[in-house]
Amino acid sequence: MTNPPRILALGSGRRTVPPGGGRPTAIDKRTVDAFEVRDPGPKHGGLGSGVVGDEIGNPQHHGGELQAVYAYPREDLDFWEQQIARPLRPGSFGENLTTVGLDTTHALVGELWRVDDVVLRVEVPRIPCSTFARHMDEPRWVRRFTEEGRTGAYLSVVTPGVVRTGAHIRVERPDHGIDLLLLFRAFTGDLAAARQVVDAEVVHPDMHDGLVDTLSRRGG
Repeated sequence: MTNPPRILALGSGRRTVPPGGGRPTAIDKRTVDAFEVRDPGPKHGGLGSGVVGDEIGNPQHHGGELQAVYAYPREDLDFWEQQIARPLRPGSFGENLTTVGLDTTHALVGELWRVDDVVLRVEVPRIPCSTFARHMDEPRWVRRFTEEGRTGAYLSVVTPGVVRTGAHIRVERPDHGIDLLLLFRAFTGDLAAARQVVDAEVVHPDMHDGLVDTLSRRGG
């Protein structure tokens, strides 16, 4: 019998100026034993992170209800350790949840994660940005991350509460096949993937409308 998925580590961050200067960022998360999660509301004008005490460096592009909590698997950190030949501790990718036993790349949109009394919902993949690239300081990082497609999962908070390190994750999957990798490809220029996502009608209306607009402009 395989072990159930669980939370290996929890991460929370404060805004700091990166070495060499630039925009303050909270991407470098530090481990904590427990934290409270809640729905932060809209990206613009809301509370930012869904993790109480966690900060967002650039609230224009990060945070909000669809990016309330970020999860990344320890297994994928291990993969990247081999690729870049240096260790990656939990929180290195800015994740709030470092998981074990979950394939977030193929998590389904709308999938529910029950962590004790807390319920989280899989929403969107991570799109790599310049802040992530500067933080990693690896050649062609955005392109490499995009090509590999190990995106991690952004989650909304359905039921708030306290999450603790070591807690098991019970997964409830919907009955469609739209996973985060397909959505990631749709967001990064794959028109066939965008059409598949639009036709399934399973993503948040804002995401749906954006993909419809992309297909209309590009003739997909």
